[in-house]
Amino acid sequence: MSGEWTMAKLAFLGMGVMGYPMAGHLAAKGHEVTVYNRTAAKAEAWAKEHGGHCADTPRAAADGAEVVFACVGNDDDLRSVVLGEDGALAGMDAGTVFVDHTTTSAIVARELAELANDKSIGFIDAPVSGGQAGAENGALTVMCGGDSETYARVEDHIGCFAKSCRLMGEQGAGQLTKMVNQICIAGLVQGLSEGMHFAQKAGLDGDAVLDVISKGAAGSWQMENRGSTMLKDEFEFGFAVDWMRKDLGIVLEEANANDASLPVTALVDQFYHDVQKMGGGRWDTSSLMRRLK
Repeated sequence: MSGEWTMAKLAFLGMGVMGYPMAGHLAAKGHEVTVYNRTAAKAEAWAKEHGGHCADTPRAAADGAEVVFACVGNDDDLRSVVLGEDGALAGMDAGTVFVDHTTTSAIVARELAELANDKSIGFIDAPVSGGQAGAENGALTVMCGGDSETYARVEDHIGCFAKSCRLMGEQGAGQLTKMVNQICIAGLVQGLSEGMHFAQKAGLDGDAVLDVISKGAAGSWQMENRGSTMLKDEFEFGFAVDWMRKDLGIVLEEANANDASLPVTALVDQFYHDVQKMGGGRWDTSSLMRRLK
């Protein structure tokens, strides 16, 4: 990312905990941003706070935009804002670009990319990692799929809210890379949960244990950012269990298709199901530790 911005007319679809601040960073860089949200009050609040515009439909938001960004819930949510008479594609001109930051299946990324290509519209699948804090601080990691020419046109725009952005391959490669990310997180969080649970059962000072082992080979982002809150039985931070199960469902479906063996991921997915049954669907992913109690 060059760090130099060309001011542009942009649209952002989805004013959730991620999209709201991401769109805000685009506006803060001087871009003209129009937003859309299914619950209009959120879009109106964003426009009031950031001085941008809000639209009644994805199509209206996309009208005249050079780049349309989206960050919604799942495959069906994405289709609902992209397709149809009121969808974004209906309002986009040839030569513009659609950038999807939703974590979806690679299947829907390729499906929508093909439909966009039929209208001479570029498409980049660009799921993110870093959670709500990363979005608010403009420090997300973005993994992209698409052709290099289209990617080059949007890289600096993405840089408004990202600390790292990389093209991983053709359409769908961004989503596949995000799947790898979630596979790794699932195993790490379960291991950290078991370690902290063991430390407590052994009568050790958990914070002291974290301090010493985090400086060695066991250290990780999860340990640094969630270890101490796990010890305090606090699980109101970051990425919710419900969303992690959605992501792991996508992962396991893709693994079934490509014959990848993911025994630990499948097991941790079931552990998260247990957390949901405990009423923890909105707890953050580190709540796997509460299941052990």
